[in-house]
Amino acid sequence: MISKLCRFMLACLLLPCLWTAAAAQAVSFPELSSAVPGHRDVTYFDLAEMIVPDLEAGDDGFYKGSAPIEVRDILGGDEGGSPPETISLSNAAVLAVKAGGKDRLAMLFDLGQTQDSAEGFAVLALYDITGKPKLLDAVNVGTDQGTYFRDPGKLAISPDDDALITMSTHFNSNQGYVGTILILVRDGRFEPIDQINTFDENVCAYKRTQDLSFQTHAGDKPYSAIKVTVTDATKPSGESCEEPAPKAVSYDISVTYRWDAKASRYVKDSGAFEKLSAENAERF
Repeated sequence: MISKLCRFMLACLLLPCLWTAAAAQAVSFPELSSAVPGHRDVTYFDLAEMIVPDLEAGDDGFYKGSAPIEVRDILGGDEGGSPPETISLSNAAVLAVKAGGKDRLAMLFDLGQTQDSAEGFAVLALYDITGKPKLLDAVNVGTDQGTYFRDPGKLAISPDDDALITMSTHFNSNQGYVGTILILVRDGRFEPIDQINTFDENVCAYKRTQDLSFQTHAGDKPYSAIKVTVTDATKPSGESCEEPAPKAVSYDISVTYRWDAKASRYVKDSGAFEKLSAENAERF
């Protein structure tokens, strides 16, 4: 009886320190004309108008506007894309988040791209809607043609805080390019944790995919450690092709991000993702 009780107590003590896989969160795409829950007199259009001040409804079901407000690039520098001269917006992705114990609302607006740019322009906005809605921060997270919240959308990194996950991507006939950004929400602002670039390939002889998964470590404070794993898998097609088929193989590449109190930011434990990105670039 005593040994069973000891084992049970030990399990309870270890439980908070286990890595926990991220569960899917509810990203929604409400009509911009619909009311924000808890605010009958405020619509998602009112929030979108804080990003594109001259936004107005068109006859085709899209909302039209010109230049958005000035926002910084989440990754820093001036390498991000530029917004198109004319914006045509059907909806926006909406996600409720926790930041410092406060309820916040994140909205992701994919505003498209200019004709001469390979990158789109996507604004991630953070709102305080506990009273009169207020825009707290807005950043460009577009690094490729189309930008979305990446499943699971957000990660609980403390009982009071979430980190966000966005992705930008484009595809051609047999290749897929994805840039994933991990983002911390702190003091009413977005802070980048890291960008992870992956590359999928589907040719006659084989299919190679690089899928991401996320885990958090609940025992760390003030923010949980975040473990990101890329599963690189190659599967022969079994077809008769000009090129020889590679062997079936699958392996994981993992990087863990831990909060560094002295640096006041997340720090990764290796450069494995930079190495993967460089190797992928050689296959483009």
